[in-house]
This record gives sequence, structure tokens and C-alpha cells, in this order.
Amino acid sequence: MEENFRMIAKCFFGFEEILEKELRDLGAQDVEKGVRMVSFKGDKGFMYKANLSLRTALKVLKPIYSFRANNEQALYKGISGVNWSKLLNANQTFVIDATVHSTYFNHSEFVSQKCKDAIVDQFRERTGQRPSIDKAFPDLRINVHIDKDQVSVALDTSGNSLHQRGYRTATNIAPINEVLAAGILLLSGWEGQSHFLDPMCGSGTFLAEAAMIACNIPANINRKEFAFEKWKDWDNDLFEQIINSLMKKTKEFHYTIKGFDKAPSAVNKAKDNIRNANLEDYVTIKEENFFDTEKDVEGKLHMVFNPPYDERLDIHMEEFYKNIGDTLKKSYPGTNAWFITANLEALKFVGLKPSRKIKLFNASLEARLVKYEMYEGSKRTKFQVSE
Repeated sequence: MEENFRMIAKCFFGFEEILEKELRDLGAQDVEKGVRMVSFKGDKGFMYKANLSLRTALKVLKPIYSFRANNEQALYKGISGVNWSKLLNANQTFVIDATVHSTYFNHSEFVSQKCKDAIVDQFRERTGQRPSIDKAFPDLRINVHIDKDQVSVALDTSGNSLHQRGYRTATNIAPINEVLAAGILLLSGWEGQSHFLDPMCGSGTFLAEAAMIACNIPANINRKEFAFEKWKDWDNDLFEQIINSLMKKTKEFHYTIKGFDKAPSAVNKAKDNIRNANLEDYVTIKEENFFDTEKDVEGKLHMVFNPPYDERLDIHMEEFYKNIGDTLKKSYPGTNAWFITANLEALKFVGLKPSRKIKLFNASLEARLVKYEMYEGSKRTKFQVSE
């Protein structure tokens, strides 16, 4: 049996609880929620599974060593304490990503350089050869995190951020990050239990993520590569076994997933991305202006979207957000509508009271995910009927 080891899944602020639930549902052991991260235990197969499946993780790290250092000599000595030849050959490449929150070290580039020297010197002394640095496609990606005098060294199992799913080749001005989109969908309670609409779909990210959640398709099944595929202990047979077992757990979806956008270029990009993700059977995309549409399905409708705000498009904010509220009120009864915006002022013009507000960040911008519940008939009627 493979031994279990500790791993850390990194996430956006506000997604810790969802990521914790994802890990528990996948079968992780010893799950512990932190800030912008969740730690857990699993074996090598579970490491593969976590990278393939997690929708709200940005990276999965495998901690290998920790020590204290309050100056550059102690840092060099600590990094030298790892037997790097177990992880890397002298003819291979590596890169170091350093994060520093410390008064002893105030520059992450300096920390990276010092760690690199320690690794290279160890190889040179033992073999006369040295591995080289490759920032773009390294064989080993090493993560060094310094908090005060505590140094944690981890291997990056993922490589490029896990938001790079592999299906999105075409994007618009400011596409929503795939991990952010998946997290928003999960926060909104989306599980594939009704019809779905993104009325301002842009390059189709919400549509792709919604379809993958509804059908239980692993989030990163279309991804070209993970960092662990270059490791010395890479097990291709185990990886294929994990993929097969995950694909057996996909499920049927019996509703519709639709996207609208008024820009023909966006519609074409969204269709390309949905095709890349092999999701054409589940998703329909039309060139429509949301403000001219109305609900065209029976029963509940789950709506999630990312309306434009000042940073991206030249639109009249007040009028635009008022139109969102008016369209929802007049044309979309029986709808739970969720959207994210970093323009907190503009929310006042929607003219509806949100039933929920969740603080998130879209890139560096503080944003709100808001929910508007549009009832069949008036709200008053609904309460009279339920009484």
C-alpha cells in the first residue's frame, strides 16, 4: 500500500469551505481548513485524483521539509538539508517559487536565488554536474514559503495553476478565471438540479464549468500536463487507472444549459471553448441581448453571470444595472439569479434586494457575489400560498 502524506490545496479567499467539502467528498483524510488553503492527507493516487478533480483548488502542494531560518546562512543550510538527488537528476531542470512574509527576508527573488545556490552546490559537490533553471517548463517546481522564521519547502504537484483547465483557447477582454467560475457556481448551490442560464456568457467559462459540475466530469480532464508527470516516481498506469475510475462516475444531465451574448465574436469563442471541452451535447449558445429575452423553460431556472463593469467596457453603469433588475423582474419569474460584480456602487441601481451577498475577490478587485430570488407571481402571493 502507498503511504499517506500531507498535502496542501491552495484556493481563493472565500472558497475554503467549498474546497474542504470537495476534498472530503473525494475521500481525503485529516482535512483541515486554513486561510486560502486546505490541508489533507492522501497517497500518490489521491494526489493524482485531487489534481484531476478539484474544481476550486489553484494548486496542490506536497510539503517535504520545514526548518527555522532568520538569516541567509541558515536558509542555505536548511535547503541543503534535503537530499535533492532523490527528487532530481543533475541533467534536469528546476525552478523555485518563493513566498515571503518575514522581517528577516524581504525579497522573494533573493530567497529563490539563495535556495537555488544551495541545490546547485549540493549537486556540484556530489556529482560535478548541476541541474539548471527553467522557469517555463521545469522538471521540478519547488515552493518555498517563509513565514517569520519558519521555512516550509514543498513540491508543486500541479505545475501551472489549475485554473488552466485546457479547454479555453479563446477569451474575451477579461474572462473570468475557471476556478473562480467553478467556485461561484458551487457557492450558488449549482449541482445540475434544474435548467441553467448564463445571460452574458462571454467566452463560455460558466457554461463549461456548470456542465462539468452537472455531469460530474473531472474539472481538469482536458488539461495537457501536471507537474508530477515529470517526477522520478511518476506512475502512468496508476494515473490511467484514476482517470478511468473518475470517468465511470460521470452522470447524465436532464435539463438545459444555455448561454447568451450580444457580441457575435463572444458567441463564436464560447462555442469553440465548449467544443474543446467536449461539452457540445449539453450546452447551447445564442447571440442574444439579455435585456430583450425572457424565460423560456418550465420550472426553476438557475442563472449565474459576470456582468461587465467599468474596468472592462465602456457602458453606462446606472442604466445597465437598472436594466438587469428590470429584466429579471419582468421576464424571469421562478429564477434564482446570481452574479458577481466588483462595482459595489452599481448594485444600488438593480432595484431589487439581494437575498444573499458573499464577499469574494475577482483578481485583486474586491467583489460581491449577489443572489436575487425571482418568484413566480409576486413575493406576497408566494407567502400567502405557503401559509
